[in-house]
Parts: sequence; structure tokens; C-alpha cells
Amino acid sequence: MTAHGRALGGASTAAITADRVVKVFRNQVVLQDLDLAVQPSEIVSLIGPSGCGKSTLLRLISGLDRDHGGRLGVAGRDVTGPRREVGLLFQEPRLLPWLDVRDNVALGLPPAKRRNGGELVQRLLAQVHLEGVGGSLPRQLSGGMAQRVALARALAAEPEVLLLDEPFSAVDALTRMSLQDLLLRIWQRTKITMLLVTHDLDEALYLSGRVMVMSGRPATRADAIAVDLPRPRDRRDPALARLRVELLDALHIAGVDRATQGGDT
Repeated sequence: MTAHGRALGGASTAAITADRVVKVFRNQVVLQDLDLAVQPSEIVSLIGPSGCGKSTLLRLISGLDRDHGGRLGVAGRDVTGPRREVGLLFQEPRLLPWLDVRDNVALGLPPAKRRNGGELVQRLLAQVHLEGVGGSLPRQLSGGMAQRVALARALAAEPEVLLLDEPFSAVDALTRMSLQDLLLRIWQRTKITMLLVTHDLDEALYLSGRVMVMSGRPATRADAIAVDLPRPRDRRDPALARLRVELLDALHIAGVDRATQGGDT
């Protein structure tokens, strides 16, 4: 086995695979025989009730938590621990308060690129529209700006897969839409594979090619809805409204109260 894990058996071409994954936490089964496959360059959203295991699944895929049954793979190799090929964006930016924006982003660079990484950091800041704030400290940033710094740091490692755990839930609605558009522009340029956890159905439908609905504990993949609409999408498109109704029905079947799924909950 290499430092990055051994090759998966078979000829899977999926960027992310979960094969009968089981997760038990404090004697409670959180994930039960969960299967998932995300293809290269896909954006897939995971939705479901709070506490069903969506964030837990991201931690398992990232290698931060290795206590599970079943098999997980990224880019054709078993997940055995954290890897630079997998980026992770949390709900909060998690910036180091004593470092300025440039140094926070530079933390994500591969070691070989850190010595002369100034130009690369500037390029990353430009990609997230933060030119001119490299010398600012995190406390001087708005919530949306701080999350863009965190996104630039995640991209600095040049990951093949980006895991996003409700990354825009802490910002206002207008900032959230702006960050969604920014994420799509980055995806259109890099075609990086993304797996997004969200409670916002409109966000899932606007960003994703597929939306996976997870049931309550113990969670499995209860349903999958394809969003076969070209990007960029019009948020007012009646087709999105119809898909939202379909998602609500899937959530209802999965045991989720419709009243709790109105939007950002």
C-alpha cells in the first residue's frame, strides 16, 4: 500500500465511491450499507434531515475519520487518511486569525510550491475576487470574504475532489447566491469534482447535476434526482420549480417533514 492508499479492485472510473459503508457512533448506526458513486467533474448534492449523516460521510471520504465499515475510494484508490487530492470546505472559514489572507491561502499550497508561492497565491485570490486584500487579517473580512479565502486555500492544493459541508450557510441570501455563482465559475474552468452537503433545495438544484436524498438514521441513499439543465441556470426557470417539488416528494418518502425543508434550514 502506498501513502495514498492502494488501488481499488475492478475498473471503477468514479471520482468518489462508497460501497456498503457503515458508520456507528456511540452504539448508534448512522450510516447503513450506503452506496454512492460520483463521476469525474460532476457536482452532486447530498440532502436529508439534520443529523442523518451527511457531514459524517464527508469526513469519511476526506479521510479525517477512518472508523467505518465498507469501502471508500477517491480517484481509484482506497481512502486511508487525508490526501491532497481531496479538498474540504467547512461551514465556517477556519482561518488562522494571526495570519493575513495571503498566508492563510499559502497554507494550502503543496510543500514544493510554498517557497515561491506568492504569484500562485495572488492568482488564487484573483480567482475568488479578493485582489488587494492579501495583507488583511481575518477579523477585517466580512463573512463572505472569509469564506472566499477558505475556498482559495482549498483550491491551492489543486485537489481532484472538493468536498463542501454547507459552505454558504452562514452568510446572507445575496452573498450566498454570489458565492454559488463563483463556485460554478471555478467549476467551469477546472471541472473539479464536487460533493456538496446542503439543506437548501434551491442551492442543490442550481449547482448540481444530481441531487442525492438521504433518509433519516440509519441513513442510506434513498433517492437520486437528475438535474439535466444547462449551466448557467436561471433561478426563475420553471423547470427548477418542478424539480423542487420532486425533491420535496422524495424527502417526504425518505421520512423528512416537508415543513422543515422550505429552504436554508
